[in-house]
Amino acid sequence: MEFIIPPEYEGRLLRDFLRTVPALSGGILTELKRTENGITVNGQQKTVRYICRAGDVLRLSFKEEERTDVEPVDIPVRVIYEDDDIVAVDKPSGMPTHTSHNHHYDTLSNALAYRYRDRNFVFRAVNRLDNPTSGVVLVARTRMAAYCLSDQFFRAHPEKVYYAVCHGVPEKDSGVLVKNIRRETESIIIRSVCGDGEGRECVTEYELAAETAYHGERLSLMKLIPRTGRTHQLRVHMAYLGIPIVGDGLYGDGFDAGLGRLGLHAKTLTIDHPSDGRRLTLDAPLPEGFTSLFGL
Repeated sequence: MEFIIPPEYEGRLLRDFLRTVPALSGGILTELKRTENGITVNGQQKTVRYICRAGDVLRLSFKEEERTDVEPVDIPVRVIYEDDDIVAVDKPSGMPTHTSHNHHYDTLSNALAYRYRDRNFVFRAVNRLDNPTSGVVLVARTRMAAYCLSDQFFRAHPEKVYYAVCHGVPEKDSGVLVKNIRRETESIIIRSVCGDGEGRECVTEYELAAETAYHGERLSLMKLIPRTGRTHQLRVHMAYLGIPIVGDGLYGDGFDAGLGRLGLHAKTLTIDHPSDGRRLTLDAPLPEGFTSLFGL
């Protein structure tokens, strides 16, 4: 990663910059100090006690891990953005993100291991989507990018925009739903809305984007912005509003309006690029089933 030291850090310790701008932890700094040419300024290796000058070119280099043992499998995936630091994919519904006990050869990690089979690739998903949810999944291609993005998600909560096909139409066209969610006592999967002081606070902004009818049933296309990131948050909140997401057998009746899948899609994810800080919106277009239902 490369940075240009700004004028406000003239005369200050390099350590001050590293702890503020890329916001590196003590552990990460220790690793960089132990890596040959891990920290260089204007092409020369430096310590964190180097006195900065405006315009200095700072480069940070991590030693990459060896290739993981994920099996490369030739699975077509739609790449929506790619550079040396990150790759963003429009994950289809029904594809797991990671390999697991029951999924060794049909995951996004398998697909990307194949795409980068001639390189030292380690699968580092920065965000993840449930198996039945489609849309943007961001993967870091380097350790430094993974660290910076993970820290960004923890501190800044990058904006995510989802679209959901729901069974029914909300009473209000838009609003902000603030309802705590907790895990059901007898289940490791199912969540439910609970009272204040229980579970964890969950905040969802919602807006009616379109509505239609399907075989006499009213459907709504909802734009959803989760301001918190809890398990099944959008599915639970839409069910609470009385408009469960179609195809949801956990929080609805499973009615799928002919989609044959869960009607939830992660359309956009907006981040600051881990290398140069530019604002980047990653966009996965609405699935064809969504657009055809609503004539979009």
